[in-house]
Amino acid sequence: MNNRIVHSGIITDIDEHLVQVSIQQSSACNSCKVAAHCNAAESKEKVIDVSVQDASKYVVGQQVNISTSGRTGMMAVVWAYALPLVLMLAVLFVSLAVCVSETLSALLALLALIPYYMLVYIFRSRIREQVAFQIDAV
Repeated sequence: MNNRIVHSGIITDIDEHLVQVSIQQSSACNSCKVAAHCNAAESKEKVIDVSVQDASKYVVGQQVNISTSGRTGMMAVVWAYALPLVLMLAVLFVSLAVCVSETLSALLALLALIPYYMLVYIFRSRIREQVAFQIDAV
C-alpha cells in the first residue's frame, strides 16, 4: 500500500536549492456538479517550498507532482490542530477549576495560543526539516 500524499502543481520560482511549487488545493466536494453554487466547495492556491539538491533540472512553469509521507501529513495535523486544541482545553479546564469566570477562562484559553504560535514561528526551520516534500516529474 502506497502511503503517500501527492499533489500536482506548477513550478513558480526556483532558487539555488529551493523550488516553489504552486498547487491547487480543493475540497472533496469541489468536483460536485453544483459546487459552483455551494459555499462548502472551496479551492485555494498554495505555494509549497521544496528543498532539492540540483535545481537546474527544473524550469519555471514545469508541471510536477510533489509528495510527502502519510506520517508527515499526520505530524502536520498534530502541530496545526491537535496541540493547539489540547492547549486551549487544558487552560480552559484549569482556569475553570480555579474558579475563574467562564468569560475570563475562555479569554485565557484563546490567549494561550499566542505563546504556542510564537514558539512554532521560532522553531519553524526545525519543523520545516521534519515536514519535507519531494518533487516527482509528471
